[in-house]
Amino acid sequence: MTQTVPIPHGLPMERDAGPFDPPSAITRLRAARPVSPMVFPDGHEGWLVTGYDAVRGLMADTRFSSRQDIGVLHMPYETPGMPTPTEPSPQIPGMFIAMDPPDHTRLRKRLTGAFTVKRMKQLEEHIVDVVERQLDELARLTPPVDLVKEFALPVPSLVICELLGVPYADRETFQANSARFLVKDQSLEEKMAAYGALTTYLSELVTSKRTAPGDDILSDLARQDDLTIEELTSVAFLLLLAGHETTANMLALGTFALLEHPAQLAELRADPELVPDAVEELLRYLSIADIFFRYATEDIELGGETIPAGSTVIVSLLAANHDPERFGNPDTLDIHRKARGHLSFGHGIHQCLGQQLARIEMRAGFEGLLRRFPTLALAVPAGEVELRTDMNIYGVHALPVTWTESSVS
Repeated sequence: MTQTVPIPHGLPMERDAGPFDPPSAITRLRAARPVSPMVFPDGHEGWLVTGYDAVRGLMADTRFSSRQDIGVLHMPYETPGMPTPTEPSPQIPGMFIAMDPPDHTRLRKRLTGAFTVKRMKQLEEHIVDVVERQLDELARLTPPVDLVKEFALPVPSLVICELLGVPYADRETFQANSARFLVKDQSLEEKMAAYGALTTYLSELVTSKRTAPGDDILSDLARQDDLTIEELTSVAFLLLLAGHETTANMLALGTFALLEHPAQLAELRADPELVPDAVEELLRYLSIADIFFRYATEDIELGGETIPAGSTVIVSLLAANHDPERFGNPDTLDIHRKARGHLSFGHGIHQCLGQQLARIEMRAGFEGLLRRFPTLALAVPAGEVELRTDMNIYGVHALPVTWTESSVS
């Protein structure tokens, strides 16, 4: 494609097209040049990939490394209080999302058995029970209430705590530290303090499980003597963070999106059989985990462009999932759409391990919420809902909702 828009200087992030669509500058760039040069705030001449085919191809190509220790990782947006990196970051033992094969393969294969489709299906009835119990708690409250605090965050937190063997009583501490760690413009000191608090807690937990293992995923991993405590801690950090933050934000932002599309919401309430397809469509439409980094280890052809070795490459899953070359009317929420093939869980060797668990939680969560609260509505104007534009995982900070108490089942 020929260039018809300027090369961006920094990643466009303003949600000027609405709370659910990509920034308009990203949309224009994808249409003109889906693999585009981008000048980073520190002056690095890197790349931004926004087209569906290019993003999918890149994520399947291991020449685009996920490691952060082989080259300087350049940030695509200003980070006040954060020093500009001048050298690669050291590799953290066990942080397999920032590894390439064979190190990535060695660690990931230890976890695949814990998250198989079969094992997740076996958990489905229990997850439905967790959802229903939380809805019982919600129904006892007097509206308006914050759906994030009272439903969207507790459900995946309860589930992942049980799976991993993390005491749910500790949720307030790990939820708060997770949130602080994910703030985009957090100072290095504040970010490392949150990370340090989480990893210290988890290191003590996995050490105790090595001594006295239970019936949970972290205990199963702790029984494997060739995994160090440092590796176990990083794996626990990744699973706990992803296991509650992503699904919580999908449940909250997904509810917001449905309330803002009343015709779609009415159809979904009328026909619960639509829920599985609706979940896939919400995953595509919202793409809450949007931005990913890769490092070009050699000159690589992608989408008609040559990306030079040493380039930091930014991938936008939100832009790819809104690509009209792949999805018709992509900026329209359509619960009848067959959205499978979306990239919200990534693609290639780093595709999300917990995607089947997340699907089950969302199917149970949306079905139960809409069934039990047929008059659910926003308690504030949509424009007053505080969006998580300051966070690395998108969503809403709070979702004030109300309902007619006599209608609750």
